[in-house]
Amino acid sequence: MFVDSHCHLEMESFSKDRDQIIKKSADEGLKYILTVGTEERYFGKVAEIVNGNPMVYGAIGIHPHNSKDFNKNVAETIRVSLKQRKFVGYGEIGLDFFKNYSPRDAQIKAFREQLAQAADEGLPIIVHSRNARTETLQILGEMYRKGSGGVIHCYSYDLETAKRLLDMGFYISIPGTITYRNAEEIAKVAGYIPDERILAETDAPFLTPHPHRGKRNVPYFVKLTIRRIAEIRRQETEALAAKMCENFVRLFLNNQEAPAE
Repeated sequence: MFVDSHCHLEMESFSKDRDQIIKKSADEGLKYILTVGTEERYFGKVAEIVNGNPMVYGAIGIHPHNSKDFNKNVAETIRVSLKQRKFVGYGEIGLDFFKNYSPRDAQIKAFREQLAQAADEGLPIIVHSRNARTETLQILGEMYRKGSGGVIHCYSYDLETAKRLLDMGFYISIPGTITYRNAEEIAKVAGYIPDERILAETDAPFLTPHPHRGKRNVPYFVKLTIRRIAEIRRQETEALAAKMCENFVRLFLNNQEAPAE
């Protein structure tokens, strides 16, 4: 069985065939999907999707691109929404200094405040970090509490940074970019991560793996990513996929097949 530990089924890209994609994912052997709402306008759709599909779980938070929109009212909306049974993570949150769609100061402020809120809620965090290695490590070093766990989503830094994040207690999630040419650095990371800390994701509809680049990404394409990771690690694909399912259940479901009522 497989898990897509991070995608965006709530986005408009899936509005016409969302149910079919979820069914196809189950038919392809996926056991769990985590769909991640990154803006307030998506929170309700995430709830609708997870409540209607047993295999799909949800996380919400304000993406760094939208950090300028984070305020006390949004924080309260998140707090209330996270009380729902199948909302199992806080994110994605973090820093993106590549696009800079929100000012850096706004990103840092929103990241810090959401880290604190996630700790108060007792939920694992899902961290987005792009072109912000130093600041991300500094803020997580100051504020991250290992108790609720967390994952670095769509990992894109080098091996030394990965070692530091692993030392902090994070899981690391490998995206479909590992199937691209010139993926040597991420391959080093994928080969190093301990079995009990590795996850894979699609980030669908983005970052479609080879050989489907140029098309919309979908959750069941995670199998291509896991197959490539298994090749790098010299493991059987099915065994690695099973370990990733165990890791997902440990991090997001408290070692239960479904969250407690």
